[in-house]
Amino acid sequence: MQSVEILSFQLCPKCENEITDFGRTCRRCQSFSALDGLIVTSKYTENNLDRLVHLYKYRFVEDLHVPLGRLLTRVILQARLPIPDIIIPVPLHARRLRWRGFNQSQLLAEYLGQNLTPGFEIPIFSRLLVRRRYTPPQMKIKKYSDRLTNLQNAFEINLSKNSLLNEKLATSSQDLQNKTILLVDDIATTGATLFECAKVLKKNGAKKVFGTVIARQEIKT
Repeated sequence: MQSVEILSFQLCPKCENEITDFGRTCRRCQSFSALDGLIVTSKYTENNLDRLVHLYKYRFVEDLHVPLGRLLTRVILQARLPIPDIIIPVPLHARRLRWRGFNQSQLLAEYLGQNLTPGFEIPIFSRLLVRRRYTPPQMKIKKYSDRLTNLQNAFEINLSKNSLLNEKLATSSQDLQNKTILLVDDIATTGATLFECAKVLKKNGAKKVFGTVIARQEIKT
Protein backbone atom coordinates (compact mmCIF):
# COMPACT_ATOMS: atom_id res chain seq x y z
CA MET A 1 0.00 0.00 0.00
CA GLN A 2 2.96 2.32 0.46
CA SER A 3 3.40 2.17 -3.31
CA VAL A 4 -0.04 3.72 -3.89
CA GLU A 5 0.46 7.38 -4.69
CA ILE A 6 -2.13 9.48 -2.90
CA LEU A 7 -3.49 12.55 -4.64
CA SER A 8 -1.60 15.80 -4.06
CA PHE A 9 -4.70 17.94 -4.65
CA GLN A 10 -8.47 17.64 -4.36
CA LEU A 11 -11.27 18.76 -6.69
CA CYS A 12 -14.76 20.08 -6.16
CA PRO A 13 -16.86 16.89 -5.83
CA LYS A 14 -19.70 18.26 -7.95
CA CYS A 15 -18.08 19.71 -11.08
CA GLU A 16 -14.62 18.07 -10.68
CA ASN A 17 -13.14 21.09 -12.48
CA GLU A 18 -11.86 23.32 -9.70
CA ILE A 19 -9.03 22.52 -7.28
CA THR A 20 -10.19 23.39 -3.76
CA ASP A 21 -8.89 23.12 -0.20
CA PHE A 22 -9.63 19.64 1.21
CA GLY A 23 -11.99 18.94 -1.70
CA ARG A 24 -14.44 21.62 -0.67
CA THR A 25 -17.43 22.14 -2.97
CA CYS A 26 -16.67 25.21 -5.07
CA ARG A 27 -18.81 28.34 -4.82
CA ARG A 28 -20.53 27.74 -8.14
CA CYS A 29 -21.66 24.28 -7.03
CA GLN A 30 -22.61 24.96 -3.41
CA SER A 31 -26.24 25.66 -4.23
CA PHE A 32 -26.50 22.32 -6.06
CA SER A 33 -24.87 20.05 -3.48
CA ALA A 34 -25.52 19.20 0.16
CA LEU A 35 -22.03 17.70 0.30
CA ASP A 36 -19.54 20.29 1.56
CA GLY A 37 -16.47 18.50 0.26
CA LEU A 38 -14.96 15.17 -0.75
CA ILE A 39 -11.53 13.72 -0.03
CA VAL A 40 -10.37 11.13 -2.60
CA THR A 41 -7.34 8.99 -1.81
CA SER A 42 -6.00 8.01 -5.22
CA LYS A 43 -6.72 7.17 -8.83
CA TYR A 44 -8.80 4.01 -9.14
CA THR A 45 -6.24 2.28 -11.34
CA GLU A 46 -3.19 3.39 -9.31
CA ASN A 47 -0.92 0.37 -8.55
CA ASN A 48 -3.72 -2.21 -8.64
CA LEU A 49 -5.91 -0.25 -6.25
CA ASP A 50 -8.92 -1.31 -8.33
CA ARG A 51 -8.00 -4.97 -7.80
CA LEU A 52 -7.67 -4.49 -4.04
CA VAL A 53 -11.06 -2.81 -3.86
CA HIS A 54 -12.56 -5.64 -5.90
CA LEU A 55 -11.09 -8.22 -3.51
CA TYR A 56 -12.40 -6.24 -0.57
CA LYS A 57 -15.96 -5.86 -1.84
CA TYR A 58 -16.60 -8.90 -4.00
CA ARG A 59 -14.17 -11.53 -2.72
CA PHE A 60 -15.01 -10.60 0.88
CA VAL A 61 -11.42 -10.06 2.08
CA GLU A 62 -12.42 -8.08 5.17
CA ASP A 63 -8.88 -7.57 6.44
CA LEU A 64 -8.15 -5.24 3.53
CA HIS A 65 -10.02 -2.53 5.43
CA VAL A 66 -6.81 -1.96 7.44
CA PRO A 67 -4.44 -0.98 4.59
CA LEU A 68 -7.26 0.83 2.79
CA GLY A 69 -8.09 2.63 6.03
CA ARG A 70 -4.45 3.70 6.33
CA LEU A 71 -4.66 5.25 2.88
CA LEU A 72 -7.78 7.17 3.84
CA THR A 73 -6.12 8.38 7.04
CA ARG A 74 -3.05 9.58 5.15
CA VAL A 75 -4.96 11.61 2.60
CA ILE A 76 -7.39 13.13 5.13
CA LEU A 77 -4.51 14.31 7.31
CA GLN A 78 -2.63 15.61 4.27
CA ALA A 79 -5.69 17.51 3.06
CA ARG A 80 -6.24 19.05 6.53
CA LEU A 81 -9.92 18.20 6.54
CA PRO A 82 -11.71 19.63 9.61
CA ILE A 83 -11.91 17.01 12.36
CA PRO A 84 -15.49 15.66 12.33
CA ASP A 85 -17.77 15.34 15.35
CA ILE A 86 -19.22 12.10 13.98
CA ILE A 87 -18.25 9.54 11.34
CA ILE A 88 -21.06 7.83 9.42
CA PRO A 89 -20.57 5.01 6.89
CA VAL A 90 -22.78 4.86 3.80
CA PRO A 91 -25.26 2.12 4.75
CA LEU A 92 -26.04 -1.06 2.86
CA HIS A 93 -29.55 -2.35 2.39
CA ALA A 94 -30.20 -5.35 4.66
CA ARG A 95 -30.47 -7.62 1.62
CA ARG A 96 -27.01 -6.68 0.33
CA LEU A 97 -25.55 -6.80 3.84
CA ARG A 98 -26.74 -10.40 4.20
CA TRP A 99 -25.12 -11.27 0.86
CA ARG A 100 -21.75 -9.66 1.62
CA GLY A 101 -21.69 -10.39 5.34
CA PHE A 102 -20.24 -6.99 6.26
CA ASN A 103 -20.54 -3.34 5.32
CA GLN A 104 -17.22 -2.42 3.74
CA SER A 105 -17.80 1.29 4.38
CA GLN A 106 -18.49 0.64 8.06
CA LEU A 107 -15.17 -1.16 8.54
CA LEU A 108 -13.36 1.79 6.94
CA ALA A 109 -15.30 4.22 9.13
CA GLU A 110 -14.38 2.28 12.26
CA TYR A 111 -10.72 2.36 11.29
CA LEU A 112 -10.86 6.12 10.80
CA GLY A 113 -12.66 6.61 14.10
CA GLN A 114 -9.87 4.84 15.93
CA ASN A 115 -6.89 6.20 14.01
CA LEU A 116 -7.66 9.64 12.62
CA THR A 117 -7.01 11.35 15.95
CA PRO A 118 -4.80 8.97 18.01
CA GLY A 119 -5.79 8.98 21.66
CA PHE A 120 -9.19 10.48 20.91
CA GLU A 121 -11.72 8.15 19.30
CA ILE A 122 -14.27 9.80 17.02
CA PRO A 123 -17.82 8.39 17.46
CA ILE A 124 -19.10 6.10 14.71
CA PHE A 125 -22.85 6.25 14.12
CA SER A 126 -23.30 3.23 11.88
CA ARG A 127 -27.03 2.80 12.41
CA LEU A 128 -28.23 6.39 12.33
CA LEU A 129 -28.43 6.57 8.53
CA VAL A 130 -30.19 3.63 6.89
CA ARG A 131 -30.95 2.53 3.34
CA ARG A 132 -34.70 2.03 3.21
CA ARG A 133 -34.97 0.83 -0.40
CA TYR A 134 -33.05 -1.86 -2.22
CA THR A 135 -31.64 -0.29 -5.38
CA PRO A 136 -29.63 -1.61 -8.33
CA PRO A 137 -25.86 -0.98 -7.95
CA GLN A 138 -24.94 2.52 -9.07
CA MET A 139 -21.99 1.24 -11.11
CA LYS A 140 -24.41 -0.55 -13.45
CA ILE A 141 -26.27 2.69 -14.24
CA LYS A 142 -24.56 4.89 -16.83
CA LYS A 143 -26.74 8.01 -17.00
CA TYR A 144 -26.27 10.50 -14.17
CA SER A 145 -29.96 11.42 -14.14
CA ASP A 146 -30.87 7.73 -13.79
CA ARG A 147 -28.43 7.40 -10.89
CA LEU A 148 -30.16 10.25 -9.08
CA THR A 149 -33.59 8.73 -9.70
CA ASN A 150 -32.34 5.35 -8.51
CA LEU A 151 -31.43 6.83 -5.11
CA GLN A 152 -34.41 9.10 -4.51
CA ASN A 153 -35.85 8.37 -1.05
CA ALA A 154 -33.39 5.50 -0.65
CA PHE A 155 -31.96 6.80 2.64
CA GLU A 156 -33.50 7.97 5.90
CA ILE A 157 -32.61 8.64 9.52
CA ASN A 158 -33.16 5.73 11.89
CA LEU A 159 -35.01 6.97 14.96
CA SER A 160 -35.10 3.67 16.84
CA LYS A 161 -33.60 3.70 20.31
CA ASN A 162 -30.84 1.27 19.36
CA SER A 163 -29.60 3.11 16.30
CA LEU A 164 -26.15 3.96 17.64
CA LEU A 165 -23.14 1.85 18.46
CA ASN A 166 -21.77 1.46 21.98
CA GLU A 167 -25.29 1.19 23.43
CA LYS A 168 -25.96 4.91 23.06
CA LEU A 169 -29.57 5.95 22.66
CA ALA A 170 -30.87 7.81 19.63
CA THR A 171 -34.36 9.10 20.17
CA SER A 172 -34.38 11.71 17.40
CA SER A 173 -32.24 13.46 14.83
CA GLN A 174 -30.98 15.74 17.63
CA ASP A 175 -27.79 13.64 17.54
CA LEU A 176 -26.99 15.42 14.25
CA GLN A 177 -27.80 18.98 15.25
CA ASN A 178 -25.00 21.40 14.25
CA LYS A 179 -22.53 18.53 13.87
CA THR A 180 -19.74 18.19 11.33
CA ILE A 181 -20.10 14.77 9.72
CA LEU A 182 -17.56 12.66 7.85
CA LEU A 183 -19.41 10.34 5.45
CA VAL A 184 -17.38 7.28 4.45
CA ASP A 185 -17.77 5.15 1.32
CA ASP A 186 -15.41 2.96 -0.67
CA ILE A 187 -15.76 4.14 -4.28
CA ALA A 188 -17.54 7.09 -5.90
CA THR A 189 -18.27 7.63 -9.57
CA THR A 190 -20.73 10.46 -10.10
CA GLY A 191 -21.00 10.89 -6.33
CA ALA A 192 -24.79 10.51 -6.40
CA THR A 193 -24.84 8.23 -3.34
CA LEU A 194 -22.82 10.68 -1.24
CA PHE A 195 -24.88 13.64 -2.41
CA GLU A 196 -28.13 11.89 -1.49
CA CYS A 197 -26.84 10.83 1.94
CA ALA A 198 -25.58 14.35 2.62
CA LYS A 199 -28.97 15.78 1.69
CA VAL A 200 -30.71 13.57 4.24
CA LEU A 201 -28.17 14.41 6.96
CA LYS A 202 -28.45 18.15 6.29
CA LYS A 203 -32.25 17.94 6.31
CA ASN A 204 -32.02 16.41 9.78
CA GLY A 205 -29.80 19.07 11.26
CA ALA A 206 -26.18 18.35 10.30
CA LYS A 207 -24.13 21.55 9.96
CA LYS A 208 -21.44 20.27 7.57
CA VAL A 209 -21.11 16.98 5.69
CA PHE A 210 -17.82 15.98 4.13
CA GLY A 211 -17.18 12.70 2.35
CA THR A 212 -14.17 10.48 1.85
CA VAL A 213 -13.63 7.59 -0.57
CA ILE A 214 -10.73 5.42 -1.65
CA ALA A 215 -11.13 6.53 -5.26
CA ARG A 216 -13.46 7.91 -7.89
CA GLN A 217 -14.09 5.58 -10.79
CA GLU A 218 -14.73 6.81 -14.30
CA ILE A 219 -17.90 5.61 -15.97
CA LYS A 220 -17.18 3.44 -19.00
CA THR A 221 -19.27 4.36 -22.01
